[in-house]
Amino acid sequence: MRAVGTRARLTVGVTGRLAGAVLAASAALAISPAAATAASAATAATAASAASTAAGPSGVAAKSAAVENAVTGTLLWSRGLNTERPMASITKVMTAFIVISAGDLNRTITVPSAVIGYVLEWDASNAGLRPGDKLTARQLLYGMLLPSGADAAYTLAEAYGPGLQAFIARMNAAARLLGMTRTHFSNFDGLPYPTPYSNYSTAADLLILGRAAMRSALFRSIVDQRTYRITAGSGHHGYLWRNLNPLLGRYPGAIGIKPGYTGAAGQCLLFEATRNGYSVIGVTLDSLGSIDTVNVADPTRVLNWAFSLSAG
Repeated sequence: MRAVGTRARLTVGVTGRLAGAVLAASAALAISPAAATAASAATAATAASAASTAAGPSGVAAKSAAVENAVTGTLLWSRGLNTERPMASITKVMTAFIVISAGDLNRTITVPSAVIGYVLEWDASNAGLRPGDKLTARQLLYGMLLPSGADAAYTLAEAYGPGLQAFIARMNAAARLLGMTRTHFSNFDGLPYPTPYSNYSTAADLLILGRAAMRSALFRSIVDQRTYRITAGSGHHGYLWRNLNPLLGRYPGAIGIKPGYTGAAGQCLLFEATRNGYSVIGVTLDSLGSIDTVNVADPTRVLNWAFSLSAG
């Protein structure tokens, strides 16, 4: 069963509410004089000087990577910044961004029976959702972002499109509005279909997406959670979901965002961390590792290097 006909041209427009939210996020991404003033002048000067002379973090094996000041958007270091690559489950960050922007997060959504076949067909990471369970959109966001549930992404996309194709169209429209000019979404969860390379982005574009998503207090709080439990109740089973982000609890100051893996994409991680009031956001694409061997070395080296700039 191929659940999504991704070859069709998508012409469904974004809603006015979504367009407004995306435009607001786009405006927030611009570096204003107020933001520049709020940032420490000494730290900014040190970072700019170090970035211009240093070779960047050593030992990073990722084929594409980048890190920037999370407040000002100043790029500190990059490799393959604009090279288009599959980004695996980092795709779910855009899915969450669309759902949160649309609102109505307390609406009750019934898990469709199709999620079982979908997960089995693609051997996809999942939240163990039971068809027929009634959960809120807010709860499903946890199921999608923590255990990287393709079943939760499917359920949200179906409900918020409405319909899968309409939802994917919204994802691509939002990417255009955010200025993600080298990104294309062929699905809502990052699985390798219709081809392993049809769903792609760049390090530069994913930093844009990460910054936009992290401006949502709800998104920020979800991706910072180590676990999330739903007690069994009327209309649904109980669930316990654990965050797959390898940095949480292992790297001091890590607060998100989303890992991913496919054979074509390699190990991928979009991440943010804060130290002494200084926040950086970074991404590594196609790092070494497998689905069972999460690569924490690359993002750790990137973060250590970035924070060394502010300590100089």
